Amino acid sequence: MGKQKFTPYLMVSPYILHFLLFVLFPIVFSFILMFHQWNIISPMEYVGLKNFNLLFQDRLFFKSILNTLIFLIIHIPLQIIVALFLAEMLNQRIKFRAFLRASYFLPVVISGVVVTIVWWQLYGYDTGLINRLLVKIGLAKVGWLVDKSIAMPSIAFMATWKNVGLYVVLFLVGLQSVPAQFYEAADIDGATQWQKFLHITLPAINPTIFMVVILSTIGGFSLFIEPYIMTGGGPLNSTLSAVLYIYKQAFTFYHMGYAAALGFFFAALIMAVIVVQRKIIERE
Repeated sequence: MGKQKFTPYLMVSPYILHFLLFVLFPIVFSFILMFHQWNIISPMEYVGLKNFNLLFQDRLFFKSILNTLIFLIIHIPLQIIVALFLAEMLNQRIKFRAFLRASYFLPVVISGVVVTIVWWQLYGYDTGLINRLLVKIGLAKVGWLVDKSIAMPSIAFMATWKNVGLYVVLFLVGLQSVPAQFYEAADIDGATQWQKFLHITLPAINPTIFMVVILSTIGGFSLFIEPYIMTGGGPLNSTLSAVLYIYKQAFTFYHMGYAAALGFFFAALIMAVIVVQRKIIERE
């Protein structure tokens, strides 16, 4: 009887240990750290709210947030439109449907570093495949990653290609849960395909749309690998994301306390954006 009493605790102990070491401890340590100055080598020095005073005067940090928001403004609508369109197509009775579904999902399971390196090669100004094709058809080369006006949209397009398969699957699940009787009744009333999509499909998959928006937002705010590998935050800091800036403060300049303060501020901003999104989507 005694062994059975402790068996449930023994079964959940790996998760509890993982949570304590890799979730709770980093959060608590970061919370303490943001009130200190620490460069890893020297002992911590308590500085109170000095890191937050620096934060609100740091123009480059707010520029990195603006860059991230620009990425989200491009990425989220593009992600939803492309994923929903592909899901609608793959929800029809077409040949090779299973193969196409697997093909669209394949980039999701490939390493983000690998995908980024491949697209970095495609976007190359002189040797990139895209510009070489443009030259062959008589068009001028495009500075996909060296022109500050289109560098972030280029990264947003690549990120959409990388992640769209996941959202196609989510939308497929949502589309297949819509009762067929709704469409049959609409056919009897003479509704067009667009009317059925607007008045039946969209309201029915609203929870799925909300999930996709939230996941895309969280993923977009965590933008790091793409600018880190492809541009390093350039040109002229036009692709410097907030996470990349925090990373540089921590592991390039060793401003650990300041990076912790930036991280908590950025996490609060993400939470605020998600709450606003939820209210807007639920109202619509």
